[in-house]
Amino acid sequence: MNFVKMHGLGNDFIVVEDLEEKINLPAYSITRLCQRNFGIGADGLVLIRPSSKGHIRMHIFNSDGSEAEMCGNALRCVARYAFERGLVKEPEVLVETQMGLNRAVVYTREGKVESVEINMGKPLLESSLVPARGEDRIIHMEELVLKGGLSFKITALSMGNPHCVIFVEDCEKMPLGEIGPQIENHSLFPNKTNVELVEVQGKREIKMVVWERGVGETLACGSGACAAAAAAVLNNLTERRVNVNLPGGKLEVYWEENDGDIFLKGPAVDVYAGEVSEKFYSL
Repeated sequence: MNFVKMHGLGNDFIVVEDLEEKINLPAYSITRLCQRNFGIGADGLVLIRPSSKGHIRMHIFNSDGSEAEMCGNALRCVARYAFERGLVKEPEVLVETQMGLNRAVVYTREGKVESVEINMGKPLLESSLVPARGEDRIIHMEELVLKGGLSFKITALSMGNPHCVIFVEDCEKMPLGEIGPQIENHSLFPNKTNVELVEVQGKREIKMVVWERGVGETLACGSGACAAAAAAVLNNLTERRVNVNLPGGKLEVYWEENDGDIFLKGPAVDVYAGEVSEKFYSL
């Protein structure tokens, strides 16, 4: 199986072109391929398939083998892949996901891809759409109690996938490895959730660390950056255009006021191409 290793701010993916839709990978194969010490190593695996609605369709799987609805960093990588390898002729790429169509624009300088901007769509605020259990409501600074009595004020929303955003004074000092899995698997979230610990650094600047559902701690999360930016606006902490600083680097997020769409801009890096034997991931 041929693949390309790509990443968005260190959030890395095994990207596989499957235009004939012949590749069927069970969860254990995806997990094996994504293992960092014994496999290729990645936060997730992406299949690029034909689309009847857009130019291409993206299927994204977490490193535990579960399928995700959306991934902003993977979308940028897929858009770059499609543009550079001639799957689309123009720098505007329409990518179909489980949540619908996302428009991506590939920006180049002197013939080289510099960044990719994605229309991530509108944040979904109703708890039934996140989804979160209980009566339908907007989860805005609602108390969430963890085991042992530890509690946080959370803002929950969906960017096509569920997010739980918590504002803290210093995100790097928080024990993400302890808090993240507890919130990811909390009974409030029937489909589990991504977790963002966010530090406000100014009206146009936030900093965050992220625990991704089905993956764990990662260097960056595109949809998480959008969720954090939206939550900051909802809590009157920032303006609608912010830089989001993550361990892997910076993303630019803009929440358009008129139509409500969120735009995400950042790098997408093509690292190397390779081939892996079917015997390896079929064991």
